[in-house]
Amino acid sequence: MIFTFVGEYADPTLAKIATGLRAVFERRGHEYTEDPEAEDLRIVFNFIDIDHPRPYRRRAKAIFVVALAVTTERPDDVLRQGYPLLVRSLANLCVYLVRAHEAVHTYFVTLEQGYYPAPDLAGQDYFDYIYDRLHPLASSQLVIDNEFVPDLERELWDGDSLTTQLSAAGRRLDALALLPAPFPIHELLDERDLRHIERLYGIGGLSYGNLSVRKDARRFWMSASGVDKGNMTAIGRDMLLVKGFDDKRNVMLLSVPPEVKPRRVSVDAIEHWMIYTEHPRVGAIVHVHAWMEDVASTTINYPCGTIQLARAVAELLRESPTPDRAVVGLKNHGLTITGPSLDDIFNRLERGFIRQVPMS
Repeated sequence: MIFTFVGEYADPTLAKIATGLRAVFERRGHEYTEDPEAEDLRIVFNFIDIDHPRPYRRRAKAIFVVALAVTTERPDDVLRQGYPLLVRSLANLCVYLVRAHEAVHTYFVTLEQGYYPAPDLAGQDYFDYIYDRLHPLASSQLVIDNEFVPDLERELWDGDSLTTQLSAAGRRLDALALLPAPFPIHELLDERDLRHIERLYGIGGLSYGNLSVRKDARRFWMSASGVDKGNMTAIGRDMLLVKGFDDKRNVMLLSVPPEVKPRRVSVDAIEHWMIYTEHPRVGAIVHVHAWMEDVASTTINYPCGTIQLARAVAELLRESPTPDRAVVGLKNHGLTITGPSLDDIFNRLERGFIRQVPMS
């Protein structure tokens, strides 16, 4: 795996971090390059100024970007202060460093609107910890490309009873306050960066949570990416019919009506596809940014939309005595809940959940 550094790291804390990161990645067998446009580049460490963060505009979605910033002000809210830096730098993860006298406190800020602190370690132990947290994320494989085929049956152009249920379920999530407001990235990014994100990832905004319902043995309806789940109405724009996954091209396949400019399906479509394919009794799936006590959880906080996260959830479902009515925790992220129907999931969800996802 090839990695590089961009930005300025003259600050003594950032310089120390840069030296340690290069040493641990090279010691673990990775190659450093001075070329930020290298052909096989996989990880970019972007050292940013906290007041004027400059983005690294990746050429390929497979490049994992880590923004690193240092401050001397103890934050009242790490997420509130670190998340805009993550967005402005177009990064996958932000390492937010807080310098307090002789100590430096490290926080990882994630795109899923969460953060967690690193333990107080020193020297090589500290950088080994950083490596062990970053490497699985940077080496994971996104499955976010969509192929839209205008072959949706005419009788489904306006939806069916299942899309009515899906829309109603979105309103129930909204009523439970389980739909965090989409993050207003348009307020932080200029037109050039917004176009870059749209071109690379096909998204125009960040929203959280998703839901789906099985249509038949091989297809399911699912909420779109970036859509307001509390107000889903249009087929192809707000709700899409997933008909398969092309593992050779790493593409989700969707049936859409003609004459509709479709929105991409939720990034978690690969996870839902794996669940529906393996467990024919699962009739619906809901993903929320909340928690429940005593749930089995993934051990690595893989990014949304990666095949590694989908496989980790699928493995936990296999181990469940009732995979068709299971609750799986996604580390530092939220819950995936399966059920025979959306009503069944909500009846269980409404009995109690913890709004704050524990971070570690």
